[in-house]
Amino acid sequence: MIALGPSAKRPPHIWLEPFELSRSLLTLALAALLLTGGCDREAPQEAQENAPSPEATGALTGTIDAEYAGELMPAIALTNPSGGALNTGALQGEPVLVNLWATWCAPCVAEMPLLDELAAEYDGRLRVVTVSQDLTGAKAVEPFFAARRFTHLEPWLDPETAFGFALGDVALPTTVLYDAAGQEVWRVQGGYDWGSEEARAAIDTAIGG
Repeated sequence: MIALGPSAKRPPHIWLEPFELSRSLLTLALAALLLTGGCDREAPQEAQENAPSPEATGALTGTIDAEYAGELMPAIALTNPSGGALNTGALQGEPVLVNLWATWCAPCVAEMPLLDELAAEYDGRLRVVTVSQDLTGAKAVEPFFAARRFTHLEPWLDPETAFGFALGDVALPTTVLYDAAGQEVWRVQGGYDWGSEEARAAIDTAIGG
């Protein structure tokens, strides 16, 4: 950056141009990130309510990452629209695939049918737990599930986004595979093709399928 001397004169509006340009570029960059990668788990409520046609923009670009292998599953209290309760700390004893998602997140919506098929295929060997991070909880999730008629996914709610914060700085969707002892095996940030041979191989290797 070039500093201006004391005698230099510039019209006031010129000082605003770099800021306005940077703000525009930042806005475009954030929009591109939401459409092609993951979604900000802390998206404001109005953005969640007004997100346009997420099914049309989902991208399955995530990859498997074992960097956090060995970390214990957070013990988070979840509820469902029917008033049921689940503490994730009690899930030990069987392998669990925990998916953090939201109705306004395009990649999340795109991979949900694949997760439902996965849950059906691995029924009895792997539990798939979807944990909504929607701030409005059942108000957003219940009609979403009703419209799609998933056969094996369970609509667990986490409107305080406690599970996401426990995992650290993650975007949506984030999916974590835990072994029967509750220890992380690997995770995927971003939408992922759960119907692929790669997904099946990674899961089978982890759970001994």
